[in-house]
Amino acid sequence: MNSSRRNFLRGLGGAALSLPWMESLQARAAKPLVAKRMAHYYVPIGVVRRGFFPGEADHVIPKGNLGQFARSLGEQDPNFNVKPLTDLTPTMQPLEGFKDKVTLVTGMDRTFQQGTDVHAQCASCYLSSAEPYAVKGSAWPLDRTLDHLVADKIGTTTPFRTLEFSCNSHKDNKESIYFDNISWYGTGHLAPSIRDPRKMYKRLFSTEENDRFRDVTDLVLEDARSMKKKLGYADGQKFEEYFESIRTIETQMDRLEKMKAALAKVKFAEPVEAQLPRGEYIRVMGDLMVVALQTGLTNVATFMIGPERWDTPFLFEGLFDKPRSHHQMSHNQTKFIDDLLEVDRFHMEQFVYLLEKMEAIRESDGSSLLDNTIFTYGSGLGDGSTHQYNDLPIIIAGSGGGKLKSGLHINMPEGTPLANMWLTQANALGVGMERFAESTSEISAIRAS
Repeated sequence: MNSSRRNFLRGLGGAALSLPWMESLQARAAKPLVAKRMAHYYVPIGVVRRGFFPGEADHVIPKGNLGQFARSLGEQDPNFNVKPLTDLTPTMQPLEGFKDKVTLVTGMDRTFQQGTDVHAQCASCYLSSAEPYAVKGSAWPLDRTLDHLVADKIGTTTPFRTLEFSCNSHKDNKESIYFDNISWYGTGHLAPSIRDPRKMYKRLFSTEENDRFRDVTDLVLEDARSMKKKLGYADGQKFEEYFESIRTIETQMDRLEKMKAALAKVKFAEPVEAQLPRGEYIRVMGDLMVVALQTGLTNVATFMIGPERWDTPFLFEGLFDKPRSHHQMSHNQTKFIDDLLEVDRFHMEQFVYLLEKMEAIRESDGSSLLDNTIFTYGSGLGDGSTHQYNDLPIIIAGSGGGKLKSGLHINMPEGTPLANMWLTQANALGVGMERFAESTSEISAIRAS
């Protein structure tokens, strides 16, 4: 792209489109260092334990920490038990193709601070894990969250230090900000998430004059096509795949917007947003996150697939014939157990969709985007019906450039702070902290180096 066009795009106020690494254009220069990334995929309302956790399939009442599993492995280590991740539970079954790329960590706890709503606290404090009552002058044990502490190290050269995604399409403001955000600059200082795909697209790729120059990819392609003459076959294919992914995102957003406009003309008992296909909404937001990580627009992202306790329903397409409230079903787990298990698997399938996208993207050293990312699936509740804060569902995908081990099930002893995992991840990415929130130590079982 020539300098005048590049300056023109920047002058419009947008980040413009970044390109993935092209080997053909770097032949005379040393290959750039591959960036390390962090992303968090947050699942609201916890999970149905008997479908997610190994060893709990026959337990109607949630067990909490997997004591029987730990004892069955014997006294291998006084601090933890580790075994290969082999057989997957029904909820985790979609991960079958990624068993060597993920690690299940069980036994991670958070301490609930009395005085605030259980759902609001589990979401807003998920990535801060502050000790109860340690934050003075606040009802919330909420401090600067992990994503921002990590971005202070690995996000200083990217256009966006962090990006915050939320897949809550509703506009009814059912709950406070504490139910719908996991990223905070500090106590009382929210890093607001973007819920609408079009708004996120504008932030990443568009301009202040978006209505006049709506399709930024056309502007970029006009000059970028001339660059293709310098590309080898493999890079030419990568180039086409990249821009096709941007086009696909635009098409998906257009479809959702047209659907929303049509639905607005029909009278529903629920908001129009309740009729939008849930999976499609999550995937288009996920596509935007992956592209942002791929192109270096950011190295750190948080991704909420839904808000906590929001009773306004969602349309889980392919599961039910009408919109359903995840939260309301969770309070009657006995009646809706099969439906809840379907929702949990649905959320896992969207996570796997993102893993597949990230694994398919090759970096300059031949590794994948997933290989160089620490991508965590997790929830602030260990069970959606009992609201327990112990034994949270945590899955770590990717290795942060070989810094974490994969293909394992690590069961930590009861009472191990979730903050230990956050400390481990932060230091794997080079932050160099001695302690994070209520942490007691790193989790050595998952560290590769």
